[in-house]
Amino acid sequence: MTFTPTALEAEGAAGGEATGDPASTSPPRSGRRLTRTFLRDRVAVACSAYILIVILMALFAPLLVKLSGHGPLEFDQAAVDPNLGGIPLGWGGGISADHWFGVEPGNGRDIFARIVYGARVSMTIALLATALTSVLGVVFGLVAGYFGGRVDMVVSRVMEFLMAFPALIFMIAVLSALPAENRQALLVVVISFFGWPYLARIVRGQTMSLKQREFVESAKASGASSAQIIFKEILPNLSSTIIVMTTLAVPGYVGTEAGLSFLGVGVVPPTPSWGQMIASSVPWYAVDPAYFLFPGAFLFLLVLSFTVLGDRIKKIAESGEGRA
Repeated sequence: MTFTPTALEAEGAAGGEATGDPASTSPPRSGRRLTRTFLRDRVAVACSAYILIVILMALFAPLLVKLSGHGPLEFDQAAVDPNLGGIPLGWGGGISADHWFGVEPGNGRDIFARIVYGARVSMTIALLATALTSVLGVVFGLVAGYFGGRVDMVVSRVMEFLMAFPALIFMIAVLSALPAENRQALLVVVISFFGWPYLARIVRGQTMSLKQREFVESAKASGASSAQIIFKEILPNLSSTIIVMTTLAVPGYVGTEAGLSFLGVGVVPPTPSWGQMIASSVPWYAVDPAYFLFPGAFLFLLVLSFTVLGDRIKKIAESGEGRA
């Protein structure tokens, strides 16, 4: 539920022996050409469009809820049948002009309102965790790869320990023991704690290769400091790798948040969460499948879109470098 190793790791993570990785063989690519290639890729554009819709939905959740007329915490007992155990009235789990996606069985809360607010929670946690993971992974990877020696040994042992540790079990144990306050911030910290080594390992391997290049030797000869070489010379050559890995990290963190909420240690009710909604829908799926369908479909499409988009960006970057 953290960074998943990809072909990039095979190229750059094994100590920098590989010399065919994009960052070590090619100069920076033309942004315009890569943008044109991306826009011609219909699958990538479709995935980006869905992701943009979810982001806008999360940003404008209060406005959308006002338009629908029901808040995420409001109960509408008139929309459920108390004589049948709280099953929503009407077709498709209570879908109507009043409730666009129906209502939750038993309490009548509007599913559309909880979906849009759940998108805000999921995207906030996933994007913040990705940002923190990227900063930690890039900094530690650059430092370990550039300085080597004892610094590399210490950072590498820490990475190996965290990557070998059963992260999900630890997350469940820690989040179960901690108070419910600031649960979203805790999720970001815990997810990032186990996520950064995967990016750091790749950055470390490619940095070890890049530091042998002529432009780095020239910077050293000109009197540039280690910090200037790392962040002005080496880091820009790792941009495509970092973009791909961060794009691929987001769906993993969306799934992690949903999974932890499903298990009851993630976002605390009544705060809406897609994983929490899926967990609540399990007892009702036989009589009200729409309750499971909507949050499940939004979650599935978001994870799929980020995963496919990351793969497409990787292929576009590699093809651009291959034509250089």
